[in-house]
Amino acid sequence: MSNAPLPASFHEPLKFAYWVPNVSGGLVVSTIEQRTDWSYDYNKRLAILAENNGFEYALSQVRYIASYGAAYQHESTSISLALALATERLKVIAAIHPGLWHPGVLAKWIASADQITDGRLAINVVSGWFKDEFTKLGEPWLEHGERYRRSEEFIRYVRELWTSEHAEFNGDFYRLHDFDLKPKPAQVAGRAHPDIFMGGNSTDARGMGGRVADWYFSNGNTPDGIAEQIRDVNDVASVHGRSGAVRFGVNGFLIGRDSEAEAREVLREIVAKADREAVEGFGSAVKQAGQSTGDKKGMWQDSEFADLVQYNDGFRTGLIGTPEQIATRMIDYKKRGVNLFLLGFLHYLEDVEYFGREILPIVRELEAAELAAV
Repeated sequence: MSNAPLPASFHEPLKFAYWVPNVSGGLVVSTIEQRTDWSYDYNKRLAILAENNGFEYALSQVRYIASYGAAYQHESTSISLALALATERLKVIAAIHPGLWHPGVLAKWIASADQITDGRLAINVVSGWFKDEFTKLGEPWLEHGERYRRSEEFIRYVRELWTSEHAEFNGDFYRLHDFDLKPKPAQVAGRAHPDIFMGGNSTDARGMGGRVADWYFSNGNTPDGIAEQIRDVNDVASVHGRSGAVRFGVNGFLIGRDSEAEAREVLREIVAKADREAVEGFGSAVKQAGQSTGDKKGMWQDSEFADLVQYNDGFRTGLIGTPEQIATRMIDYKKRGVNLFLLGFLHYLEDVEYFGREILPIVRELEAAELAAV
């Protein structure tokens, strides 16, 4: 891979986001100590620390009911606005579910929040894997492909509202007739509207990402596994006249320590102390969602027990070791087309500060060296 040409986006510095711990239980389904907390006061402190340690984005999770270790949950859009108002530069991404939000109401909410924060709100459109969140709220649970069709219409609808003064949309799930949303989102140089993120691994997700997403999130995976997804999404984007329009993020759980042995021991302890009942319940739910795809290709389909201890396969990305090892690994992903890392941590305050002090400077040095070499 070292002799391959760098992607066109390589000249842009890697971006970093972190999972907002707005649900209880931390980012691993384990009884290991996690010095983190789901409260607003903790998250406010963390957001300020993160934006001062190299993080450009924060992603607020969406959970509506207790599940798989997450007994308590702050709603994603409200805490996103609160964290944006508590910071100066941080962009906060609110995860939302089509089917539980009306796209017009969500578009209005984000437009106002975006105005209030001077353009620092974004959305992550989650097609859904947790059936109980829908059925227990009395909402229908659609087949996998239909959930993605609905999500694609949701994105098209929201984008139309944000960018048109006479918005029109006619779909199978949503309709819009000569609607003028005011105020529109804030005018920010370099963007037409708030960023629209989405994620997935399935064929349905890759197609949707190529057609309508600004950002495509992948579960944790190897560099080659991520490169395959990037190629697929870019191929779809090219067919639809969107070459270069989609940027890519990958999930990773970061364990940075002064020695590789120390970092590996932390990972061993996390898995050894896994909450087996919760992990197996989570695995059963998410694999059922992916197995409903036509080609049986989807998120978590090849995940082992140890992978599922971290919700989004974060261990598989391999950000475990010394600062030099982690930074080198990140550059390998960047060479494959990754633009952003979405990171989770065991002890958020300490680990975010460690990232900014020990790892990020090495990432920037390696980026500069790669560019100087070509």
